Amino acid sequence: MDIGSLTLLIIASMTVLLMLGVPLAFVSGAIAVVLTVTQFGWNGLFIVGSRTVEFLDSFALIAVPMFVIMASIMEKSGVARDLYRAFHVWAGGLRGGIGVVTTFVAVLLGATTGIIGGEIVLLGLIALPQMLKLGYDKKLAIGTITAGGSLGTMIPPSIILIFYGLTAEVSISHLFVATLLPGLMMALLYITYILIRCGLNPAMGPPLSEEERNIPLREKLALFGGVALPMLVAGGVLVSIYAGFASITESAALGAFGAAVVAWVRGAFSFAMLRDVLVQALRTCGMVFWLVFGTNALIGVYNLMGGIGFAREMLVGLSSEPGVILAVMIGVFILLGFFIDWIGILFLTMPVFLPTLQSLGYDPIWFGVVFNLSMQIAYLTPPFGPACFYLKGAAPEGIDLQDIFAAQWPFIGLQVLALIIVVLWPGLSLWLPQLIYG
Repeated sequence: MDIGSLTLLIIASMTVLLMLGVPLAFVSGAIAVVLTVTQFGWNGLFIVGSRTVEFLDSFALIAVPMFVIMASIMEKSGVARDLYRAFHVWAGGLRGGIGVVTTFVAVLLGATTGIIGGEIVLLGLIALPQMLKLGYDKKLAIGTITAGGSLGTMIPPSIILIFYGLTAEVSISHLFVATLLPGLMMALLYITYILIRCGLNPAMGPPLSEEERNIPLREKLALFGGVALPMLVAGGVLVSIYAGFASITESAALGAFGAAVVAWVRGAFSFAMLRDVLVQALRTCGMVFWLVFGTNALIGVYNLMGGIGFAREMLVGLSSEPGVILAVMIGVFILLGFFIDWIGILFLTMPVFLPTLQSLGYDPIWFGVVFNLSMQIAYLTPPFGPACFYLKGAAPEGIDLQDIFAAQWPFIGLQVLALIIVVLWPGLSLWLPQLIYG
């Protein structure tokens, strides 16, 4: 069978198995094994194992469980709740002010957790009831939380960027710096949208009552005391990475240790909490690594069959215009985001896309930001839309998935706008790394 027919067969098999509900890790791994046996015989199965070991033999990969542990400790020690309380009394007098505070807190949580599931659940438990109680428009409140919570992968540290950096063989520190301004730009777009909507229609985002926001200045300032240390830990991790004082792995380990100290100081640390944190880290990393195993094995076998070169020729043959090829790649990201998670999209597409992009003269650091922005859209887009399902698990009674999906479209439009801006002006993501690292 020629490589073109095999490619169509692989795509058809993956589509059918995914529609049947088989996890992507097992789909890609099973297809890799079948391809290996049919194309190279039983002795070729060592390819599957060698591809996995080769990728896992990376010191930087240790940063993933460390950042997950840091995030889990911060989540369980009540940092999100205190952050929300510290800021909501300051902006509560604005129309849409609680929506603005929710977005701002989401950015700060992104710097301490970087895992969108935890952020969205926390904001759904803390901010959503408050916004609905004040009389906020239901769709605006829901969209603010899902879009804001998804910023966790745009605000460093980001696990997506760690895996992209390892795949693209580029500096993870440079990626963290490159994604910072686009991430803050997205937050600013959300805040601007909330303020405009609530300014035009005050009923969509009423302010806090006079009684709730009229507290002495000393008490307002005292609320920041509970979040000063967690923010210091998060800031220290980022500064150590940006300034080159420590590697990604070392900074992640320091962040996990610092988070444990924060929990101890706040009186939230216990052996039961530590056990829960380690179990959560094991489950999260286990899920991600199984996906890595399967997709890496499939791409390795496909590459040996000449598939990567075939797919690259198909891409280049689409048009002589690099911009058209780039648009097709982004379209593939968004289309795949309807059905599978970011880790599967990353490992299935990057072995084909990255060499093609570099031959066209595009910067792989910038493309990492483009990929991350595309995944922001995937987080909110039905029918997969993981952010929507995370919020459904924490939403109050009376809010169903249909309400949550319907609330996403204005924020998806803002994400598309941010993606277009970064594509048209690459300097937005490349300026800061060039300034810091030269």
